[in-house]
Amino acid sequence: MKIRREVKIGVFSVSVILLFVLGLNFIKGREIFRRHRTFYARYEHVAGLVSAASVSVNGLSIGKVSEVRFAGDSSNDIMVEMIIYDDLRIPSNSVARIFTPDILGTKSIEIVLGNSPVVAESGDTLVSEMQASLSEEVSQQVAPLKRKAEDLMGSIDTMITVVRSVFNTNTRENLNASFEHIRQTIFALEHTTYNIDTLVYGQRTRLERIFFNIETISENLRQNNEKITNIIDNFSAISDTVAKANLSKTLADLQTSVTGVSMAMEKINNGEGSMGLLLNDKKLYTDLESASSELNKLVSDMKLNPHRYLNFSVFPPGAKRMQYKEPKQ
Repeated sequence: MKIRREVKIGVFSVSVILLFVLGLNFIKGREIFRRHRTFYARYEHVAGLVSAASVSVNGLSIGKVSEVRFAGDSSNDIMVEMIIYDDLRIPSNSVARIFTPDILGTKSIEIVLGNSPVVAESGDTLVSEMQASLSEEVSQQVAPLKRKAEDLMGSIDTMITVVRSVFNTNTRENLNASFEHIRQTIFALEHTTYNIDTLVYGQRTRLERIFFNIETISENLRQNNEKITNIIDNFSAISDTVAKANLSKTLADLQTSVTGVSMAMEKINNGEGSMGLLLNDKKLYTDLESASSELNKLVSDMKLNPHRYLNFSVFPPGAKRMQYKEPKQ
């Protein structure tokens, strides 16, 4: 039996249409000959989610995104249709979260299972959620560091400006002069240290003797510690005795004596009494001076002419010899 040409063309056309529908559904992530459930999720934005994107639970793929379209109402929300091929029990409060599984930025949907005892039916809309991408998380982490870096750069710029204004020509010259003075001071210290080392090295024998003497004195003090203690106790007893004595009465008597002496000296200076007359009478002073002069002359004459005053001869001297003569000066 010979098949007609029209039948062949018809079968071929139906086959092409069927293959086209199957291919289109395959591209959309639909498998016509496989049992599946359909769920929806509503998002404000999908961040690049496309059809045929994977739908997974705990990292295991259980379906695909079949369609991404606007919700068609007054809002600008986007409705995502998901086809689930697995018979997994999905609670009604499960969350359909868009996330980025790799660093390339590919978007997928992960269903976070809830704890509701009510199971979501095919055609239900799940709770939607958007997870930040890796770049967004990095940006969120880097943004504070960026702000701090910008603030730090501003602070460094301000500090450099202040340093430039402070370290002007005069300041640099003063710093150079200060460093030169410091260098000279260090050189002087090195010279002084060298002199001290030389002195100590040259006088080490004397220093050893001095330290030996100090050690000997310390040893003597240690050995005579008891005697020193007794001496200190004696001084303490003496000070206690002096403290117990009627020192105020003694000082009062001394003050009285000093006052009496002052009054006597005042009377002497005023010419009162015998001592005052003796010290203040000019005529008495002149007479005493004249008597002293005459006495000196008499003593001189006795030295020159002792025979006038002492005579042991049987025959007395003549009158001429006994006559007084003025001694030569």
